[in-house]
Amino acid sequence: MKDVPYFEIVKILRDVESTIRIPLFSAVQAGFPSPASDFIELELDFNSLLVSRPYTTFCVRVRGNSMQDAHIYDNDILIVDRSVKATNGKIVVAILNGDFTVKRLSINQNQYSLIPDNPHYPTIEVKKSDEFEIWGVVTFIIHQA
Repeated sequence: MKDVPYFEIVKILRDVESTIRIPLFSAVQAGFPSPASDFIELELDFNSLLVSRPYTTFCVRVRGNSMQDAHIYDNDILIVDRSVKATNGKIVVAILNGDFTVKRLSINQNQYSLIPDNPHYPTIEVKKSDEFEIWGVVTFIIHQA
């Protein structure tokens, strides 16, 4: 099965003045219910929560399932920040020989590899002859429950 190295750029997040505030309730218990948690704590703006640097942040829609074990699924939206340093183990959006892909970055003695989080896909060893650029580091994953 071949990974589909295609991303649909959803929106470049540039307009920090555009905010939609929705109620944020105090923490909900994942264990036993708490009777004290029935009030609104404050309002939450998703722009300020998900985007700390709007001029270096963009979103992409995922196509394919090579990152499913990292809980990144087909049709998810990734928030990607170009200003975050791409270090070993980070999930990155990269361009390899003209194709976009999302993979976990491995750096070993200046040798780059792109590792899928799905055992059905092979690791991609980046060769010196490859055209390779890291576009940014994935900071948030948005998918429907």
